[in-house]
Parts: sequence; structure tokens; C-alpha cells
Amino acid sequence: MQIGQNSVVAFHYTLTNDEGEVLDSSEGREPLTYLHGAGNIIPGLEKQLEGRGTGDKLQAKVSPEEGYGEVQAQLVQEVPRDAFQGVENVEPGMQFQAQTEGGPLMVTVTQVEGDTVTVDGNHPLAGQPLNFDVEIAEVREASEEEVEHGHVHGEGGHEH
Repeated sequence: MQIGQNSVVAFHYTLTNDEGEVLDSSEGREPLTYLHGAGNIIPGLEKQLEGRGTGDKLQAKVSPEEGYGEVQAQLVQEVPRDAFQGVENVEPGMQFQAQTEGGPLMVTVTQVEGDTVTVDGNHPLAGQPLNFDVEIAEVREASEEEVEHGHVHGEGGHEH
């Protein structure tokens, strides 16, 4: 079976940046399983998996526009230290969920200077080209319930 709309795909991957640094990998874990066409993985990778089958191997280069987007300067903000009530030591690398007009947003602390904390709401991989080495482990037809719910159920998927 080939990967297409509403197929369940399980694949192993290694993700690297342009310098060859490994950013993420399924090595030593179960393959990543997703419902094709439901927006469960980044668009650029999903497009390159279309039409592939079990056992296929490929290298997929994904631009920032089709990955985690370009860096948006307005998502980097300075906030007062007292906005972090109950957190004794705020340090770079810490992540918090901020409430914004558009809803909740994960932010990462990038700098702390005195009473000012700089946070970044961009995805950590925003603005970066992404390089995937992929091996398709399994392709199957999604169940009606999986299609209706927009995600995979059972092994490698979501349990209700």
C-alpha cells in the first residue's frame, strides 16, 4: 500500500540540521506513527512521504516554511521577573505556558538580566532547514474512527 490520504504510517527517522547535528531520532524507540493528511506532522515531510510504501528509505530536506515556520520577531518579548510567581530561579532554557490573546503559547526563557526576562514563543526549530533520514516501517488504511478523530489509535497512537 502506498502512503496517501487517510493512511496510517509508521516510520523511523533521524532529524539533523544543516551542520549534521542530530536533533531528534526514533533510534531505539518505536517508529513514529501518524495519520497521513490530518496535519499530524510538518507539511514538508508529509508531502515527501506521499506515495511511498513499506520499506522505502528516503532523505527529505524540509524548508522552514514547510517545517516550523520562519522566526517571528514579535514572539520574542521581555517580561518582568515578577510575572513568574512561585518560580524561585528563572533560568535560560526553562519553558512555560503563557496565556496570550490567541490562547496558550509555550515560551522558552532565553535571557535573564536583573528583573527582566526575555522569552521566545517561536518553536525551537523555527527558521531552520530540517534534514530527515526516513525508513517507512508500515503503511495501512486508517479505520473510520481514526479518520473521524484525526489521529491514530492503538499501538503507536492515541488511546481513549
